[in-house]
Amino acid sequence: MPKDNTTHSSEAARQPDGTQTGGEAPGKKKPGKKAPGKKALGTKRQRHGIVTGLLSAGVLLAGGAGVVSAAAVLPGPAGSRTLEAALSDVPAGRSTMVCPGPAVLPEGTVGTDAQFSPVSRTAKNNLDALVLSDSTGALPGSKVAALDGSGARTVSEAPKGTPAPAPGPPALKAAAVAQSAGRITVLNAEPSGNQQAAMAAVGSYSAADGDLRGLAAAPCQQPSNDFWLLGADTTLGRTALLNLSNASGTPATVNLELLGAKGRIQSPGSRGLLVSPHTSRTINLAGLASDEENLSLHVRSSGGPVAATVQQSVLRGLVSGGVEHLAPGAAPADSQVMTAVVVQDPKTIKALSSKSGFSDAVPALEITVPGAADAVLDVKLFGPNGQQALPGGGAVTAKAGAVTEIPLTGVPAGTYTVSATSDVPFAAAARLLGNPRESAPMDFAWSPAAVRLGSQHIVAVPQDGVRFLTFGVPDGRATVSYTPVTADGKLGKTESVDIAGGTTTVIGVPAKDKGPAVIGYVVAASGDPAYGAVLLGEKDGPGISTVAIQQGAPGHEKVAVTLGY
Repeated sequence: MPKDNTTHSSEAARQPDGTQTGGEAPGKKKPGKKAPGKKALGTKRQRHGIVTGLLSAGVLLAGGAGVVSAAAVLPGPAGSRTLEAALSDVPAGRSTMVCPGPAVLPEGTVGTDAQFSPVSRTAKNNLDALVLSDSTGALPGSKVAALDGSGARTVSEAPKGTPAPAPGPPALKAAAVAQSAGRITVLNAEPSGNQQAAMAAVGSYSAADGDLRGLAAAPCQQPSNDFWLLGADTTLGRTALLNLSNASGTPATVNLELLGAKGRIQSPGSRGLLVSPHTSRTINLAGLASDEENLSLHVRSSGGPVAATVQQSVLRGLVSGGVEHLAPGAAPADSQVMTAVVVQDPKTIKALSSKSGFSDAVPALEITVPGAADAVLDVKLFGPNGQQALPGGGAVTAKAGAVTEIPLTGVPAGTYTVSATSDVPFAAAARLLGNPRESAPMDFAWSPAAVRLGSQHIVAVPQDGVRFLTFGVPDGRATVSYTPVTADGKLGKTESVDIAGGTTTVIGVPAKDKGPAVIGYVVAASGDPAYGAVLLGEKDGPGISTVAIQQGAPGHEKVAVTLGY
């Protein structure tokens, strides 16, 4: 794992190095006048047409000024009045996050040899959840439960009254829960003081044996009706299972748009997928798009919003190649940033990727362009000491309506931030590796495009393994502050780091044996755009994974309302 770049005490760890026409009303005959003859009538009509045409042109040219003058001179209709726009409160509602379920083998997987059994005897699935109080110190009512509502466990009790704001700085506190999670779990929290609850949770999986050996983690998601998932692979030895979860009381109908290296993939089974309320549905993506090395999914639902992850695993013969939960990243845009991107020794990667079955054993950037125009990309890598040039240069063209993979090889080993900009919107994610060895189990992870850090983000971290906070600033300069939250609900001392543009900073999370276990952080940033993620590893294994820092809670929202009568 990357080295801690800060001066405070942290755990030492191994580096896993998209003509108004001038029409006119016909003239009316004046009463009492004799109708003209045909010839005279034709002449008058001709003159009338010329004069009227000129008048019409004059009306068109002066129309705008005429309207303004009338509005300025003429009074409004009696009884009509326009009021100034007022800001109205938007009632805060319940916050919901859906956590990934345990990693599972695909249906039909069997094994008889105990030494090479596909089923793990050491697998662990955990949930770590964190809820933050408001400025008065009042915690929202919150609980965790299974997707169907069973097995509910209280995280924090709702306040019995409305406490008055305390003088002085905000008295923040937290409630936390860490538990084993044998199924898909939901974290719910009620609003506090007409504000959405500030909370975060992460689901993690680890195993030291079996076909799904490795480390996989993903943040619990707020359900949505539109998002992207990148990094799936359905080639030989790779398994991609899409898990769709509906935590709402409304049925959800999901449509999948599939994009591969050669363009959009038409699959009859990708549309009209019904997910009933409080249930989940698992789909083997090989049945929708087989033999696709680079597969991206655009997930859209009507009715209830859904949460989704792709359980991606690799098996090379009888040797596990790792497992990961692919989670949604930032929506398509003309600029994307990914951090916590670990690059291994370039010589090791070059030798390994040349072998059969190891073509995906390289760090890489995956670009998906949903629009009709190609994306001309400028890709940059930023490490702790500044920018590292890619051997092939940073200028790349990504095909429209397809997925393009860009290797991140030939640079010194380390932990990087990847920045990509283009003239058209695109989605992006970066692949990283743990323990790249041909004859030994290895692991991989995907870092999805991150959101820009703001004034308050709640970050949950798994309790096991080696853990790091990583922050990247592509341009300018930013200050990032981070406050640890321990398992007993207390907030520790806030520390901050000044990050120069074009660099990446790695901060170690203290180990359990150095005081109360750190279960999360409150992160804030100021200055130029900064991005962050949690990087996870194993002390004595190849496991590696990332957890993106998600968008902060919306807080107290207001909308402008204009009234008229």
